[in-house]
Amino acid sequence: MKTLIDENRIQNRLKEIAEEIEKDFKGEKITFVCILKGAFMFLSDLVKKINKTDIVIDFMVVSSYGNETRSSGKIRILKDVEKDVTGDNVIIVEDIVDTGNTIDFLMKYFTNKGAKSIKVCTCLDKQVCRKVEVPVDYAGFVVGDEFVIGYGLDYCQEYRNLPYIAVMNE
Repeated sequence: MKTLIDENRIQNRLKEIAEEIEKDFKGEKITFVCILKGAFMFLSDLVKKINKTDIVIDFMVVSSYGNETRSSGKIRILKDVEKDVTGDNVIIVEDIVDTGNTIDFLMKYFTNKGAKSIKVCTCLDKQVCRKVEVPVDYAGFVVGDEFVIGYGLDYCQEYRNLPYIAVMNE
């Protein structure tokens, strides 16, 4: 594997994203919905940098990959949020947005649940793979069409613990 984005770059970008979120939601409560398993490290480091106490964190497990390196396009909710998000400012926190199918699904899902606003925050934005145009409000880094691992992203449930993002050798 080859390091694509080192730990320092990730942490510096997270500070910038945290400042953007604070500015956008000044005086308002935020519900962060972390899409497990891949986004857990990104969310954990992000919320530690946000200087607000009126945030709520919830989790979902949504699958479109299984053990493959490409999305199947079929989205399944394996674990739903526990909190009623009616009237909430929801920020969906993803590890990577590629085809846009999962984000499109989740935006419709939270709209139907009555969220006041819905924003998307992702560690990696793989725009070149977009099949559905979706808004990405806060993106850590734009990446190409490479299979990436580390910093929460996995291959067959391995490599999530790396503190940096790497490209998997074919």
